[in-house]
Amino acid sequence: MTDASSAHPLRLLVVDDHEVVRQGLVALLDRREGFQVVAEAGTVAEAVDQALRFQPDIVIMDVRLPDGSGIEACREIRAELPTTRVVMLTSFPDEEAVLSAIVAGASGYLLKQIRARDLVSALESVGRGESLLDPAVTEKVLERVRRIATGTYTDELAQLTAQERKILLLVAEGKTNKEIASEVFLSDKTVKNYVSSILSKLNLERRAQAAAFVAKHRMDRGGS
Repeated sequence: MTDASSAHPLRLLVVDDHEVVRQGLVALLDRREGFQVVAEAGTVAEAVDQALRFQPDIVIMDVRLPDGSGIEACREIRAELPTTRVVMLTSFPDEEAVLSAIVAGASGYLLKQIRARDLVSALESVGRGESLLDPAVTEKVLERVRRIATGTYTDELAQLTAQERKILLLVAEGKTNKEIASEVFLSDKTVKNYVSSILSKLNLERRAQAAAFVAKHRMDRGGS
């Protein structure tokens, strides 16, 4: 197989809303043999515009941008330019974002903590048509993908009955079993059993974790 540098250089678009980070990436990559930074951008709108204008081989895309998500930009770019590959570069090993990025057509998902030589190697791999995930996120995501593929994955909230959802919200508000019992007209013992069942279904170890779960899933008294 021919090395990327022996053919034409890989043309890169660098997208990050922090100018210092963006300039650092440009300085690192543009001087490397086999790479040519053809454009840079700091927003979703600029990323899509520059991609369509320059049609780069690879877009290095920050996940969080001021006017939206880099994942949305990835989806738009891939729809218009199916041969352009997108590598997400982020500070956060977010399982949901990784899955969304893969669905949106990203070829890679790397953390900004990556070493320079590893980033170069990763981009070369993507340039050869390979896909890659940072080791920090790979195992969790693969496990979830396996569960989806085998039908053993179900939405956690979908497992809860209407009564369980109601009690979960009260637990998240910090109410005791006794306070919950008086609000939903059940005995303390029944509420205790409900709480145990809810925590088990949601894979939570302590009731204190309920508030974080509710916040993450944006649940409120009106529904989920």
